[in-house]
Amino acid sequence: MFGICNLSIVPLRFDASDASEMVSQVIFGEHFEILEKTKKWSKIKLAFDGYEGYIDNKQYQEISDSLYKQLENEEKIYSGELIDFITDSDNNLTTIPIGARLPFYDKNSFHIHETEFKYEGKTSGKKLNKNAIVETAYLFLNSPYLWGGKTPFGIDCSGFTQTVYKLCGYNLLRDAKEQATQGEVLSFIEECEPGDLAFFDNEEGVITHVGIIMNDYNIIHAHGKVRIDKLDHSGVYNIDTQQHSHRLRVIKKMI
Repeated sequence: MFGICNLSIVPLRFDASDASEMVSQVIFGEHFEILEKTKKWSKIKLAFDGYEGYIDNKQYQEISDSLYKQLENEEKIYSGELIDFITDSDNNLTTIPIGARLPFYDKNSFHIHETEFKYEGKTSGKKLNKNAIVETAYLFLNSPYLWGGKTPFGIDCSGFTQTVYKLCGYNLLRDAKEQATQGEVLSFIEECEPGDLAFFDNEEGVITHVGIIMNDYNIIHAHGKVRIDKLDHSGVYNIDTQQHSHRLRVIKKMI
């Protein structure tokens, strides 16, 4: 069985319970495999990054195996507006955030099954150059931190980097420790370029944080909010507290 998210922002939970931790979010237009299904909950695996969790059965639409395969092979086009809306043929309105998938998009319209939607905002998803990574990251500046979040209304560190790269046409995995398995290691901080990723670990050596490197050894990352701090050989130097907040583990070139 397969499904697609037909609502703006849906919580993906660790367990099959409304009280369970939100581990990520499913954004409008994201498709997935349904691994298990009970009366109220479905355990799903997102096609984009393989992330698994539980979603309320009332918050998605089932799709056929053939449509799932079409979505896999089709060019990925996303909403490029921080917040916008779509309308169906009955003029019903749905609000969507930046990064929402627009399946089979063509000339301001797209469709899911027999339902056609109109969308007149900017689109993104085509492969852009490295400079676009930092430019796109600025769109999220001052977005509040939210564990499991992937939108400007609340976002975590790896949700931030994943979404920014997605909007520029590149796929990252979901968690910081997973993203750290991608790309090419840079030996020295002096080798980094704007758009590269810096990863940070805890006292046990587990990677727990990630941010996007900018010009002049600045870094934009989600810590309390999406903010800009200094990056040095030790890690992130918080310009407000005048202290290091994260310990640098590795810098990686992703594109």
